[in-house]
Amino acid sequence: MNLFKYFRDEIVAIVERLAAAGTLPTGLDAARVTTEPPREAEHGDVATNAAMVLAKPAGMKPRDLAALLAAELGAHPAVIAVDVAGPGFINLRLAHGFWHDRLADCLREGSAYGDSAMGSGRRVNVEYVSANPTGPMHIGHARGAVFGDALASLLVKAGYDVAREYYVNDAGGQVDVLARSVHLRYREALGEDIGAIPEGLYPGDYLKPVAEAVAAGEGAKWKDAPEADWLPAFRQQAVDAMLALIKEDLDALGVHHDVFVSERLLVEAGKVDAALAFLDGRGLIYDGVLEPPKGKLPDDWEPRPQTLFKATGFGDDVDRPLKKSDGSWTYFASDIAYHLDKYRRGFATMIDVWGADHGGYVKRMQAAVKAVTEGRGELDVKLCQMVNLLKGGQPYRMSKRAGTFVTLRDLVEAVGKDVVRFIMLTRKNDAHLDFDLDKVLEQSRDNPVFYVQYAHARASSVLRHAVAMWPDVDISGSALATAPLARLTDPAELALIALVAGWPRLVESAAEAHEPHRVAFYLYDLAASFHGLWNKGKDEARLRFLLEDDADVSLARLGLVRAVASVVASGLKIFGVQPLEEMR
Repeated sequence: MNLFKYFRDEIVAIVERLAAAGTLPTGLDAARVTTEPPREAEHGDVATNAAMVLAKPAGMKPRDLAALLAAELGAHPAVIAVDVAGPGFINLRLAHGFWHDRLADCLREGSAYGDSAMGSGRRVNVEYVSANPTGPMHIGHARGAVFGDALASLLVKAGYDVAREYYVNDAGGQVDVLARSVHLRYREALGEDIGAIPEGLYPGDYLKPVAEAVAAGEGAKWKDAPEADWLPAFRQQAVDAMLALIKEDLDALGVHHDVFVSERLLVEAGKVDAALAFLDGRGLIYDGVLEPPKGKLPDDWEPRPQTLFKATGFGDDVDRPLKKSDGSWTYFASDIAYHLDKYRRGFATMIDVWGADHGGYVKRMQAAVKAVTEGRGELDVKLCQMVNLLKGGQPYRMSKRAGTFVTLRDLVEAVGKDVVRFIMLTRKNDAHLDFDLDKVLEQSRDNPVFYVQYAHARASSVLRHAVAMWPDVDISGSALATAPLARLTDPAELALIALVAGWPRLVESAAEAHEPHRVAFYLYDLAASFHGLWNKGKDEARLRFLLEDDADVSLARLGLVRAVASVVASGLKIFGVQPLEEMR
């Protein structure tokens, strides 16, 4: 149960009852009524703006309407106190029994606790990573990969039908550069001294095995052949090899896509031509001359006629070119066709995860999606900022095989998959992230991945000790749901239960905002509350989880411990992180 949604529904029902009784006007629009935790915990458990947003259409003063609603809410069996604050906010304090019931819900539902029907099975396409197939994944790709993967899992938890997709950019000029780089290494594999890698080619040693495989399989067949003959073959072999390497890197990070879509196949199937013909048929393509960029006139600016898309008609700042000077389609043209293809595959809701350097591309792509779907498609672009790799607080470089960047594989091998995944989600995607190789391995409260994992390990330890103490006791969630949970009355216990009970709301709000980092913040707060209760038990014997002379209290506290472990594991599952049973 999302308890805040539950109380919103209760408030709306009260408004409808009062309207039916003639106390309030009928037809009041409750769309802006919200219920949420108060900003200050001492104000209560649930706050609502109902009186504030309904007062004007009801023809009443906010505090007068608040008093009317407060009287009704005070009669609710779960409410023990109602307070009208400020200009008309209503704060509710809930009965202990309500929290005990939510704890029982968590114990009965286990890993399904927090599952939501909010998505109603709607299809969502999450496209992430989509790095050019020109080399191994680097640390920047790691952030987008983890963010996209966690967002997809979060949406699944919230009831959406999600497809994880990777768009293979295998039709552009960078792929020709890759093919030429492999051909140079191929000549090296045949014994030629190639000297320094020419400027503009990819220098990484990761291309050597690809070239050696070609040399072993085809000998000197392509050594002296004209580029026009060998380029297509080397292009395909290089892309296949790089894509295999990318998949291996992603596998090391625990990231797996459902669909890989080739840009080259999209072009060859005529889908770019078809998409632009569709736009042209709607009068959205024209030949014109773009104005120079505002504030400056580049030396190479040419006011030449171009084929343009009317992007300004769909929210963009300027119209956008669709053809290069040589007559070939721009990347933008291919991307339009790609998103139309997504839409026609059944995805009206699309989420693209891009690097921060693509920020200037967002408006035009959203405009294009509006145009090709005739307003029925929606594109949300999530930009992932850079990751700064540090060691002991200082900038650090660790890559040897890539030549110019830190690889994802290097990072995973240094600290482990789970650490990489969790830390990448400890900041909002559009905020810069410092990844300190020393700090992420610290066993301290300042290291969030350790602190959360330690909470699960500590809870698991308590459950193991309970079994050792009482071998015949059933400590399954379903059994503990029937324990005397009403014995949990200490403020620290009730505060921890309230955090557990907030998990369903957190899932829905994070999924709705497309912000998986909220899960990391929540897990840290849950871990802190749990560790705090543990420490209180060290100082006050009556608050220890296991009391040999009080089986009822012990069972109730085991229920709380089990619930904390279950929710932590559920959150870590969204992140693709394995919960630990013990720390080593």
